[in-house]
Amino acid sequence: MEPRSTAGTREVTGAHGPAEPPPAEFAAGVAALTALRVRPKIVVEQIPAPQRLAPYAHALAARITEGDGDDEVELAVARFIVLHDPAGHESWNGTTRCVGYLSAATDEHMVDDAMFSEVAWSWLTEALASSGAAAHTLGGTVTRTASTRFGDLAGPEHTVDVELRASWTAGDTALDRHLDAWLEVLGNAAGLPPPGVSLLGPSGTVGDGN
Repeated sequence: MEPRSTAGTREVTGAHGPAEPPPAEFAAGVAALTALRVRPKIVVEQIPAPQRLAPYAHALAARITEGDGDDEVELAVARFIVLHDPAGHESWNGTTRCVGYLSAATDEHMVDDAMFSEVAWSWLTEALASSGAAAHTLGGTVTRTASTRFGDLAGPEHTVDVELRASWTAGDTALDRHLDAWLEVLGNAAGLPPPGVSLLGPSGTVGDGN
């Protein structure tokens, strides 16, 4: 399968709605986002952007699912938000801030791995570097949560989830590189193999690793 484009997410939003054309810098960044072609296993769609965090904002949601009989099981979900303030923002050290959130079910043994949070954070720093994204002023948190279900509550008895929240300042309008990095982190959290790598199925058949 060919990667899909995020085309169709061209709307940009200002603090009071899209009544006037957005700044050229912000529009160029959103246009770059819509040109990104994503891996087939990742579904990306536009969602309403927050209206009070910056004069201009654009938001996307992403998810990875797998089939389970007739049902689809959600492995990981994410949001990617672009905030833009033409006047600049002191804490951002720039005019455009990328904000990411993701949550994914992970291996139960990971919750006891003291290095897991550092590894998860390195997914982001390495992905930003390898994508060529001009990013600085990066910060965030990694949270691991173990849950046990009791009684008649549906779902597996034991689950472990990882949440990653991060934000960073974009140094240019090539926001497709920033989104590409965040989707790579999402794929890592969901346990997808690297793009182009195929896994052997239980019968020895080659599965789609993309």
